[in-house]
Amino acid sequence: MKKVLNAGQMREVDRLTTERYNIPGTLLMENAGQAVFSLLTKSFGDPSDLRVIVVCGRGNNGGDGAVVARQLWQRGSSVDLFLLGELNTTKGDARINFEIARKLSEEESNDVGQLSFTEVKTSNDWRTIYNVLEQYDLLVDAILGTGLNRPAEGLYGIIIKDLAEFCPIPILSVDLPSGLSADSALAFDPHIKADCTVTFTSPKPVNVLSPACFAGGELTIAPIGSPEDLIEASGSSLNLVERQDIAAYLTQSRRAPYSHKGAVGNVLVIAGSRGKTGAACMTAEAVLRSGAGLVTIASSASAQDVIAQRVIPEVMTEPLAETDRGSISHQALESAVELMDKVDVLAIGPGLSSAEESTRAFVREIINRRTVPVIIDADGLNSLSPWPGELKGSDELPLILTPHPGEMSRLTGLKTSEIQERPTEIARDFATAHSVFLVLKEARTIIASPDGQVYVNPTGNSGMSTAGAGDVLTGIIAGLLAQKTQLHLGAVLSSVYLHGLAGNIAAEKSGVRSLIATDITRSLSEAILTIGGDNEKP
Repeated sequence: MKKVLNAGQMREVDRLTTERYNIPGTLLMENAGQAVFSLLTKSFGDPSDLRVIVVCGRGNNGGDGAVVARQLWQRGSSVDLFLLGELNTTKGDARINFEIARKLSEEESNDVGQLSFTEVKTSNDWRTIYNVLEQYDLLVDAILGTGLNRPAEGLYGIIIKDLAEFCPIPILSVDLPSGLSADSALAFDPHIKADCTVTFTSPKPVNVLSPACFAGGELTIAPIGSPEDLIEASGSSLNLVERQDIAAYLTQSRRAPYSHKGAVGNVLVIAGSRGKTGAACMTAEAVLRSGAGLVTIASSASAQDVIAQRVIPEVMTEPLAETDRGSISHQALESAVELMDKVDVLAIGPGLSSAEESTRAFVREIINRRTVPVIIDADGLNSLSPWPGELKGSDELPLILTPHPGEMSRLTGLKTSEIQERPTEIARDFATAHSVFLVLKEARTIIASPDGQVYVNPTGNSGMSTAGAGDVLTGIIAGLLAQKTQLHLGAVLSSVYLHGLAGNIAAEKSGVRSLIATDITRSLSEAILTIGGDNEKP
């Protein structure tokens, strides 16, 4: 797990690194530049074959860029460094590195590459450079770093706008794409759209939260010398989920050699209604594909026959009393409670319908009478909207909610736009207030836990914006949780990560445009094998 630090927390870590451990800022800057250089050579090839333009602002981000330019020059690149402004207006560690670059540019040597240093003072100066960008192989964006909190203006704004609208060569951004705020999921305009980004010490919110994160391209997180204890003590409650976290959970929940179907999880899925049977089928199949041993779909009586005909043969079905419109009736409560008492986990909501008060009353009552962990999705959430203040989860009987922003709006009474502007804060507040696990489904899904920690999932793609993808996720969560019911957080994080990874695997085969939800389920086994490796084999 990687801590995600905002700009203020990052500045404090840098300050304490110097004060407590006597690691000077110049060394941190040197390490940052070296990290960018390492990625650059890995991604773009032999430096001696490259002609690179490095565009630097006057601050520390520009100082990092100056180090990159020097590293490239030393290894044979042809490098043109452009400082946006005058050298005599820079200061601190950045100025030291600008001075070094300027002096090196005045030297002639046959043993290294070529380095030029130019001050760009006007928009006309910039236009001359911009018009010949196609002569370069790569642009290093070291214009603005974590200090920006409003849209870029003046010369900086002109340059960023030009590069945002058209750049004929790849862009590598230093720390974050220039023009974005380090602390915001939303994107200021103008902002650079990079092919790759190297961020230092820890990711920033802008690197991991959507939609801003998609401006950064492929993200590399590079340590530059700050001790891990400072990062952990930073006060951040935002975390980036990593592959090794999921691998650890899969190891913890591995099947024993002597396992039988009753020992690896039994799930009840209360879902479906007349005319809405597909969601129940997709949820139940995902339960089994994620590794649970048994699953039963309990649905309205008129939907049960259709579900039984459509669902994979491994799934059991049970009819429940229904309303005149074919959704589960409150009269089904005792039968449903009896079914719930025989399983390890309950998933409720997909395709359920929430149009009738009898169905909504059924959902509210069975949640209140729960005897197992419960995952609530779709119409299960709508039946509980607005969320009852007295309804809370617990360690023994956790509640896991999986809303998209529209459902979250109905749960909270907040506008969807507000939720999209402050997703981590709103998810955290809701999860802690009601002691629930909240899975806020977005382009980068956010998971908030009852203890106030928030996790960002990095897997997934736009092809998963398709009917039924959420039903599949509900099934995966239920299936993984049923296998190791005491590992609530691990099951939720792993489910979201594997769901996204399966979506990525499916998209590689079908493309994002043609991807459908059942493609995700079909790719789930490959996703689990990708992370779990030989441990998932006999």
